[in-house]
Amino acid sequence: MSDRGMLSRLAESLYWIGRYVERADDTARILDSYIHRLAEAPMGEQDETVRSLFTILGVAYTADGSLTVADALAVLAYDAENPSAIAGALVGAFENARRSRDIISSEMWVAINATRLRLPSVEATSIDLGPSTYLQFVRERAALFLGLADSTMSRDDAWRFLMLGRSVERIDMTARLLRSRVAGVEGDPDWMAFLRASGAMEAYMRGASGLSDVSGIASFLLIDRLFPRSVLFMVHEADRWLLELQATQHRASSSDPIRQHLVQAATVLEFLQNDEVLPRLHELLDLIEATCIAVNDQITSRFFNRILAVSWMTEGGL
Repeated sequence: MSDRGMLSRLAESLYWIGRYVERADDTARILDSYIHRLAEAPMGEQDETVRSLFTILGVAYTADGSLTVADALAVLAYDAENPSAIAGALVGAFENARRSRDIISSEMWVAINATRLRLPSVEATSIDLGPSTYLQFVRERAALFLGLADSTMSRDDAWRFLMLGRSVERIDMTARLLRSRVAGVEGDPDWMAFLRASGAMEAYMRGASGLSDVSGIASFLLIDRLFPRSVLFMVHEADRWLLELQATQHRASSSDPIRQHLVQAATVLEFLQNDEVLPRLHELLDLIEATCIAVNDQITSRFFNRILAVSWMTEGGL
């Protein structure tokens, strides 16, 4: 770890493990929120909703004829060569874990390797039992991997890069989940489905007046300070990991450009009132997505000494 080049490569691998595992988990959550409605929708409505889903998840896909649930699963769940798909993200996490086996714990390695090996059989099973079997498997394995990371990794720079990657990805994916409400496509999931997709139903209900409060739901997912999947919570988390990395690598600076993007986004979100969220949702999501792209580019440039990072298929730097 003392060699600068080796540290750079390991840091990059750990950052992308965090991103890929979170991407697989969140894509499974988003797909699950769509899948039941898609299965019951008329063919024309299925086509429009699937195309909207591809756009939200940053997947460039062209096809003749109408798109169906099967197309959505083939592209967004089962494609092992597409890093924007669940299988592709988990393969990406495995490859980065293989390159950093000396840093992650043996239990983490066994978990990600076993997940990769079991994916084809779980996919085959889901043909008979339904896609929820596959999506639930992915969510459980992502939780297992991150739970093992939490309990078996020292709180050093390796841990910080892993958590930084997870934080940036979760910010981006929560914004993508909310983006479908801006698109307003017929057949898109309702707000209650978004709460379920984010694992936020119980947390929201403990302090909410009811599920009919659309502004309250949007605000909870965007600016709640205590819920770990809200955008604001994860912006603060990403800033925290950057601060700690700066301290250990002697790069602290009051004018740090990476932190500036995060602090600017946090400042906008911190002072929002609940009733301001929905009218400004499009503008806020644009800000969040631009922040994620800028932060990812600058993390890559500063810490990894690489020109390009493995990225979403249709985004410039993220």
